[in-house]
Amino acid sequence: MSTGTARRDVPVRYGPWATLHTRFRRWALDDTFERMLRAALARADATGDIDWLVSVDSTVVRAHQHAAGARIGGSATPHSDAPERADQVRNRLNREPWHP
Repeated sequence: MSTGTARRDVPVRYGPWATLHTRFRRWALDDTFERMLRAALARADATGDIDWLVSVDSTVVRAHQHAAGARIGGSATPHSDAPERADQVRNRLNREPWHP
């Protein structure tokens, strides 16, 4: 996984990547980014450039508990520590020939 920008895309005027990395870590640890954000918000709020109306969407989409990791068109191999469910036993017995 990658975040941010690739080193090759950073303008040369910002210096070598090691300098950028050191500066970023230092600013992240000493709250420089927080202070910059607070200053920018205060300036934008003073000029009326921020609309503080907030909308929150609390939509939740839930999946069935058996949906995670299920195989389509076949049964998943049960976990060794989990007991077989009744429908898994029934399906297995219907697939296997019966021997007296």
